[in-house]
Amino acid sequence: MRKPLSELEVGQTGVVVDISGGSPKFRRRVLDMGITKGRRVKVVRKAPLRDPVEFEVLGYNISLRRDEARHILVEVEEYEGGKR
Repeated sequence: MRKPLSELEVGQTGVVVDISGGSPKFRRRVLDMGITKGRRVKVVRKAPLRDPVEFEVLGYNISLRRDEARHILVEVEEYEGGKR
């Protein structure tokens, strides 16, 4: 199932399918962070007000605002209640 990265729950993992929308500056920034097509991204935690969201990419953690994460489309991997 494909959905925006902003819609994944804590513990869920997705593989980046597309980065669309946003400014060219935003796209360059997420590419520089390692968020590229085919890359696995895991939701680590959400702030108390759900913004920003912390993700794990390439073994390190990054934070994006939900508004930014909605521009990143992922193929959601199987989810077992946070257990992988």
